[in-house]
Amino acid sequence: MILYPAVDIQGGKAVRLRQGRADASTVFADDPVEAALLWAARGAQWLHVVDLDGAFDGAAKNRGIVQNICARAGIPVQLGGGIRNGDTARAYLEAGVTRLIVGTMALESPKAFAALCRSFPGKIGVSLDAAAGRLKSRGWVADTGLAAEDVLPRLAGDGAAFIVYTDIERDGMQSGVNLRALKHLAEMSSIPVIAAGGVSTLADVRKLYPLTLNTSLIGAVSGRALYEGTLDLEQANDWIAAQRPG
Repeated sequence: MILYPAVDIQGGKAVRLRQGRADASTVFADDPVEAALLWAARGAQWLHVVDLDGAFDGAAKNRGIVQNICARAGIPVQLGGGIRNGDTARAYLEAGVTRLIVGTMALESPKAFAALCRSFPGKIGVSLDAAAGRLKSRGWVADTGLAAEDVLPRLAGDGAAFIVYTDIERDGMQSGVNLRALKHLAEMSSIPVIAAGGVSTLADVRKLYPLTLNTSLIGAVSGRALYEGTLDLEQANDWIAAQRPG
């Protein structure tokens, strides 16, 4: 099980939103690069970076910051936010990003998404962001009218490498994980799944861990909880390591 510290970039700072609302942000670091280096130093295996400006505006806004994170952190980076065409995807991969997370394009432009997966095999994941079971797009402000089970078969056929599933109602709220929804998704998905939204304490990690043994779940993203200290990255990684046989 991999824990992915989140570095969300808005206005050049590292922030966390509540339920994806652009007007409900908390600044945790004036320099996102320093935030990324902090988590790398504390034992993160991956970083989950989101260009929030790009997600809301539909265009890459923080490429320079992202490139600096990739150059200095020394661990792989997965990036989402504003990746809605092949040129943007290529630019980020050339800047050092290991893999990309696409949301709006995957849900609204299936042919373009499939072409992107063919161009960059194994590099393109999908952000499935749901409120009350309904998927959102365009920075979580547009209702697609779809549920995860409606799109999973197509995404697998298109070549999606992984899924990041976010429970919007729990994101940034430190209210615990929606275990039932995650279990349902991870059991039906043939694509590796990463949980996001509500991963707030070591107890949440302990609840999710069994799913990594018998479903497609491979890890979880956490942001606000790590910054505020209700979840300790080193302690959680030590607990995960202790579960391995031998």
